Amino acid sequence: MSVTRTGALPVGAEAAYDVVVVGAGVVGSAIARTLARHPLRIALVEASNDVGDGTSKANTAILHTGFDAVPGTLEARLVREGHRLLSAYARETGIPVEPLGALLVAWDEGQRAALPRLAEKAERNGHRTTRLLTAAELRAREPHLGPGGLAALEVPGEAVICPWTTTLAYATQAVRSGVDLHLNCSVERVRPGDPYHRLVTRRGVLRTRHLVNACGLHADAFDALVGREDFVVTPRRGQLLVFDKFARDLVRHILLPVPGPLGKGVLITPTVYGNVMLGPTAEDLDDKTATGTTAEGLAGLREQGGRILPALLDEEVTAVYAGLRAATGQEDYRIAAHPGLRYVTVGGIRSTGLTASLAVAEHVRGLLADCGLDPGPERPLARLRMPNLGEAFSRPYRDARLIAGNPEFGSIVCHCERVTEGEIRAALTSTIPPGGLDGLRRRTRARGGRCQGHHCGTEVRALFEEYGPEKNGRGAR
Repeated sequence: MSVTRTGALPVGAEAAYDVVVVGAGVVGSAIARTLARHPLRIALVEASNDVGDGTSKANTAILHTGFDAVPGTLEARLVREGHRLLSAYARETGIPVEPLGALLVAWDEGQRAALPRLAEKAERNGHRTTRLLTAAELRAREPHLGPGGLAALEVPGEAVICPWTTTLAYATQAVRSGVDLHLNCSVERVRPGDPYHRLVTRRGVLRTRHLVNACGLHADAFDALVGREDFVVTPRRGQLLVFDKFARDLVRHILLPVPGPLGKGVLITPTVYGNVMLGPTAEDLDDKTATGTTAEGLAGLREQGGRILPALLDEEVTAVYAGLRAATGQEDYRIAAHPGLRYVTVGGIRSTGLTASLAVAEHVRGLLADCGLDPGPERPLARLRMPNLGEAFSRPYRDARLIAGNPEFGSIVCHCERVTEGEIRAALTSTIPPGGLDGLRRRTRARGGRCQGHHCGTEVRALFEEYGPEKNGRGAR
């Protein structure tokens, strides 16, 4: 196993793989982890300098039940299976999850009339525990809700999760189980062949018998490299506002609107980090790099958020960000096997991809078998326990036994988020160390609080420069 970020790729036999997975987001990392259960030579290849650095890092972080998916679709099945698989995996590996349940709030008669149909849809998707709430019951559940809520559909089982830890857990377990991770390794050309395809990257050439496209927003462009033009990805921007932890007592559930044609709409949800999030917008764009926020988009969110939870607008905003989802004009995933090419496309993975990730990975393993891959016997994966980033669970600064063993875990560096020197050093010397300060924030929460690093930024940077991958040699090559 190896993690590389710079320099030439391996050559000769070391550059020949049974499977190369292109794209180290949550879905690509899950696929690599699943394949690592077999005696195969696998590479996970990513254009960025870190895992989970695209769509996977900027989403609403909800572990969906799949209650409102289109019944009978592949997405509906994989989200349902994925919810079960990821819930169990999170318990096993320490990924923070809070099962809050969701309320779909109806604000007009048309929306109220739609609630029974949504309950019926949920039942067809195998979710039989929804319940209609009256206006009085809704008010009792959410006393800070704005005026005008007529009714709601209660959806037990919906939860919030840490998306950063999830992607990192998959990739870490994959690497520890023998997968090679090549970062800063954009694939520029694919030369199909038999028995090997040749992947020409910025850092050299890789050879692989089987190929998986998990490129997210760029899945259509990668398809074109192998001669496929089956769909077009339209980037759909979602802008979000993150409110300070003082807002957390204002909301008890995930508050969802009645879904519209562009998705689930604007929601208000707690996060596992103790904040409250408002968003996202849904803006179809042409630019797959347009992750900036706009004054118009944020103003629109505040207007809608003020109706749903008026007191929220009195709280401090600690961060704004935008993510891009891969829309393809079809209300389903675009996952397909091409046996003649020994190639699998995993495209059109929308906002439910985090939830469905492990089920998608199992599905792709089956499609690779259809493409001629003999995976061999299963073997156990490397054991894994992730550092906890969730406020509802024990954090190092509160763990007297941990601090007694290593005082660095009692030395707080980021006071907004209560991140200790021990956590930062552990992240910087981990199996997949961060490629930059943003990656370090996703591993520890350092610089992610109300001051956004104004107080701790200098010390965090000094630790990164002292213990980062360039210094410890892990993932630096």
